[in-house]
Amino acid sequence: MPDPPLRGAEAELLRLVVTRPGVGISDAAKDLGLAANSVSTLVNQLVRAGYLVRETDPADRRAARLLPTPAARTRLREWRRRRADLVRRHVSRLDEADREALRLAIPALRELADTLHEEAEQP
Repeated sequence: MPDPPLRGAEAELLRLVVTRPGVGISDAAKDLGLAANSVSTLVNQLVRAGYLVRETDPADRRAARLLPTPAARTRLREWRRRRADLVRRHVSRLDEADREALRLAIPALRELADTLHEEAEQP
């Protein structure tokens, strides 16, 4: 394997930075529900791996902004593809009734995800 697997927290941080380039470490920590020092550790690892660039925030020289590298975008795309393939493979092993139950549950699962996200955004 050319690259070690991304751990969950690393993939989530990359996903966040790709979605919100320029996000700061403290905002990333809040969004991910992690301590700022944990996110700093992840950032250091991902910078060394060539997936993130940390630059000084011009509005606050003490703060850093996080930017994804092209390698990060490629790696995240591959991670998502592998995860989708995994789910697809396992869903295909279910019998037709279970696959239909999953299909019918999708609207409720989307609503659940939306309300969880909304609640997480509230102070």
